[in-house]
Amino acid sequence: MLSARAVRAVVRAGVRRRLSPRQAARLSPALASTTTTTAASPVQRAAYSSSRSNDSTTRAAVIQVLNNIGSKREVQQYLSYFSSVSSQQFAVIKVGGAILTEHLDELCSSLAFLYHVGLFPIIVHGAGPQLNKLLEEAGVEPQFEEGIRVTDGKTLGVARKLFLAENLKLVQRLEQMGVRARPITANVFTADYLDEAKWKFVGKISQVNKEPIETAIENGYLPILMSMAETTEGQVLNVNADVAAGELARAIKPLKVVYLSEKGGLFDGDAQKISAINLDEEFDQLMAQPWCKFGTRLKIKEIKELLGNLPRSSSVAIIHPADLQKELFTDSGAGTLIRRGDRLMSATSVADFKDLEKLKDVLIRDREVRDARATVDRYLEFLRHRKFKAYFDEPMKAFSVVLDPCAEQSYATLATLTITKEGWLGNVADNLFAAIRKDHTSLVWTVKADDENLTWFFDQADGSLVHGNDVMFWYGIKPGEQLNKLMEEFTVHGRAMLGDSNLEARLHRAAQIASENLRAHFASGSAANQARGYSTLARRPVMGTARTVAFPKGFTRGYASTTNPNPPYGKKHASNTQPSRVALIGARGYTGQALIGLLNTHPNFELRHVSSRELAGQKLEGYNKKEIIYQNLSFEDVQEMEKRGEIDVWVMALPNGVCKPYVDAINEAKKSSPRDDSSLIVDLSADYRFDKSWTYGLPELVKRSAIAQATQIANPGCYATAAQLAISPLVEHLGGQPTVFGVSGYSGAGTKPSPKNNVELLTNNIIPYSLTDHIHEREISSQLGTPVGFVPHVAVWFQGIHHTINIPLNKTMTSRDIRQMYQDRYAGEKLVKIVGEAPSVKSISGKHGVEIGGFGVHSSGKRVVVCATIDNLLKGAATQCLQNMNLARGYGEYEGIPEMD
Repeated sequence: MLSARAVRAVVRAGVRRRLSPRQAARLSPALASTTTTTAASPVQRAAYSSSRSNDSTTRAAVIQVLNNIGSKREVQQYLSYFSSVSSQQFAVIKVGGAILTEHLDELCSSLAFLYHVGLFPIIVHGAGPQLNKLLEEAGVEPQFEEGIRVTDGKTLGVARKLFLAENLKLVQRLEQMGVRARPITANVFTADYLDEAKWKFVGKISQVNKEPIETAIENGYLPILMSMAETTEGQVLNVNADVAAGELARAIKPLKVVYLSEKGGLFDGDAQKISAINLDEEFDQLMAQPWCKFGTRLKIKEIKELLGNLPRSSSVAIIHPADLQKELFTDSGAGTLIRRGDRLMSATSVADFKDLEKLKDVLIRDREVRDARATVDRYLEFLRHRKFKAYFDEPMKAFSVVLDPCAEQSYATLATLTITKEGWLGNVADNLFAAIRKDHTSLVWTVKADDENLTWFFDQADGSLVHGNDVMFWYGIKPGEQLNKLMEEFTVHGRAMLGDSNLEARLHRAAQIASENLRAHFASGSAANQARGYSTLARRPVMGTARTVAFPKGFTRGYASTTNPNPPYGKKHASNTQPSRVALIGARGYTGQALIGLLNTHPNFELRHVSSRELAGQKLEGYNKKEIIYQNLSFEDVQEMEKRGEIDVWVMALPNGVCKPYVDAINEAKKSSPRDDSSLIVDLSADYRFDKSWTYGLPELVKRSAIAQATQIANPGCYATAAQLAISPLVEHLGGQPTVFGVSGYSGAGTKPSPKNNVELLTNNIIPYSLTDHIHEREISSQLGTPVGFVPHVAVWFQGIHHTINIPLNKTMTSRDIRQMYQDRYAGEKLVKIVGEAPSVKSISGKHGVEIGGFGVHSSGKRVVVCATIDNLLKGAATQCLQNMNLARGYGEYEGIPEMD
């Protein structure tokens, strides 16, 4: 159970981590004023805390989102942003009648999450489909004029009764989920008759009374409104729910206006969902499209009118209720996001700028050199003699200069790009770059590697390279001599464009960009394989740090679901447009068989060879992509295969002490026949877990960036994985040596007959072994950096491990505090589940993660017992191996791994 205090801690943690401009570009300039003040008033926070301190659904709601949308980082950052305004200004959500009928639980689940993290959207619902059905059953044929329902007295009576019932249904369902919801069924919308003669009891809203809404939120309730209004005389009138939501938004001026739709967004003529619309720049173009008609056309026009009456920071989202959390709390979004944006202007000569001093001020604002104004004067003089095109919005929050191609080059050069915080937040940068792309088919530019908007630039480029602290980007330049020359020149001359204080030299070297790290790689003619893909539909790219490698065009990283705050860095791949080729050495064992099953359904790995001395010549079972025959590969075979570049991933599923000759053969081949795309070795044995030249592959505790860069990964032990995850959050609070009492199923003893896998001997029995100095004891202690005792046992079940871990504490702690610590530590980790009671082996067997629970604290408060379970063949071996393979080969970390329940 996650307490209200803990939820608020999540919000506060998000506030402390400033949103980067690119991440906030989809949101609002209001971010600039973000403070550590939460959205709720003191009265609201007190009510919130007292009423829900024991709310058992809080944790479920929070963890649901953290596990199912992009990442913990994104959730925290968007929480901090939404908490930066007053509670009633967060969002207005319009809910159609069909949503209440068909998607009530999905809607309430999403609203419960918002509520449990301290956000209070204002809900306005309709009930059109239900009303049609009731009228039909009553023998009343619905009548419409100009698309508006004619509401006579009988229809109004049926409608009001229905609306009250639907409102109550929504409120009750929310309360069942632990949400305090307040039905507000009157005294909000005042209306006049729209046209009494034509539509009878249909209203046109003339005034919005915010007091009932504000009072509900101040007291910790979600306000649930229905789309009915009253005249000043008290006559009830029917109003359209979209209209009611729009009028409410005009009065509240929220950050978000959300229309929940079963379709989940707007679609273009090719039936593709429109990810984002910037109205100031795209409205006329959209209206001219042949597919933009009927409801789509009307909706866009209505939203344009609505946003025209709201702050430029506001936006509208059209989204399916099941995707509401993803739309609000991820960089990628899920539905259609509509913003006003900014209309761009352009100039092709210095003389086009009427206010030259304003232009100089714009060019100076990013320059930190002492003679900035003199430098800008020289720059303008240079531009007077050079063909260029400048792009900017009217207030010049964003300004760029693109130099036309010269005789020595066929590509344009982005010589200047300066964007204020407001420009980033208002999405002007996206509009500006779209305009540049329309005019220039190829472009080159450089950015500092520590630029906070770096991954926004990644998203605009076909390729990217790093040299020192500078990153070069390009699009539209085909691999070949020109690109190779470009890189070679930059290797010699260094950074050539943005921010160089020597402006004239910078301009004359405009395209001298390349990567020192990849020079040798590209010299081999493999530049085509290094072009990083991008999506023209991406509107909210994940922010991150610079990569030292560009990725293949069309390559999907798929890292949105990881909890790593920076996207994995990747490594040099021959071509990730093709599946990675895998060789499995030691496929006979249980772990090898489990990995084969995972690879069988993985879209990006292709098993090429399996080696087993005992099964050589037999057909591999359990792999359906192609027929594979077991081989008995020798060290020499492996070495020759590596020399020929036949394998991308070597997996060593061998007993301890056996795989070294294979590893040596591969490494010798790498020395004698170096490849651009170095193969990966993953060792499932314990042979290299203490070798500092190998990367220890426990993604939940080791930096994912290190795993993504690795070419040699030591897969952790099964016992050790569960024990480390179960102890790690308390390492800084240890008051003595933890002791792990571990019990494994007999599959952990392997396939070779022994007392530890003798079912007859194990029946009605438990066998302890290696009571001291077990290799996992050393592994756990080494990785955690503190001594840990480990006592392993084997029992009669087949697969699964249970740890009971006694942990002394250096201070008094409660079970709730400790559990909260674990929830916070592993929030967002898809393969770690924190439970209340001690987890059971039966529930983890066949699952791909770890369950941690128990948290029994001694009466002294200075000792806790934590329990953990893991499937030794899956997360303890094969699943973890696949995690590491995915990271190191640049695929989504959880690709091919089933979700935890």
